[in-house]
Amino acid sequence: MGGYCGYLANMGGLAAGADAAYIFEEKFDIRELQANVEHLTEKMKTGIQRGLVLRNENSNENYTTDFIYQLYSEEGKGVFDCRKNVLGHMQQGGAPSPFDRNFGTKISAKAVLWISKKLKESYRKGKVFANTEDSVCLLGMRRRNLIFQPVIELKDETDFVHRISKEQWWLKLRQLMKILAKYKTSYDVSDSGQLEHVHRPKEVECGTI
Repeated sequence: MGGYCGYLANMGGLAAGADAAYIFEEKFDIRELQANVEHLTEKMKTGIQRGLVLRNENSNENYTTDFIYQLYSEEGKGVFDCRKNVLGHMQQGGAPSPFDRNFGTKISAKAVLWISKKLKESYRKGKVFANTEDSVCLLGMRRRNLIFQPVIELKDETDFVHRISKEQWWLKLRQLMKILAKYKTSYDVSDSGQLEHVHRPKEVECGTI
């Protein structure tokens, strides 16, 4: 699932300890697929007898789920075998968690209060004048705060073709997956605060995050 947005695949991969998560926002090619297969093969020869690879719904039109499954199956012969599962809408539904109930109550209460306030502000002489920018807003969470943001402001931040945000904050967490999966690479933090990837073939070093 996710369409062109790799958030579900990326965060799911971090939570489950995935070896790789292929997403639309970060382009990948056959060389990276080969490196991932080789990494998984070497890992399977140790005491860790499990692997997990995730693929976002529209991550690549040619490197499909079937292609990746067949690639890993072929290259892993004699070392590991593969099973494929397309989750689809199986991820949805189920009993809400305490967090879900609490979050739902908070945003619904905040939305009703906001609507009531805007109706009072825009009601004049028996008519409602909802012609200001902040009369059409989207309620969402930013930096742990629930914020009403005018839709017109979101226009400049949105990739309407792919229905995703132009700036994805969670992409900064991408390199953590390779660190946790113990790839033979080194990561340092640049002056801008971004994680930089440096290939080191013989050792694993982790910079301060």
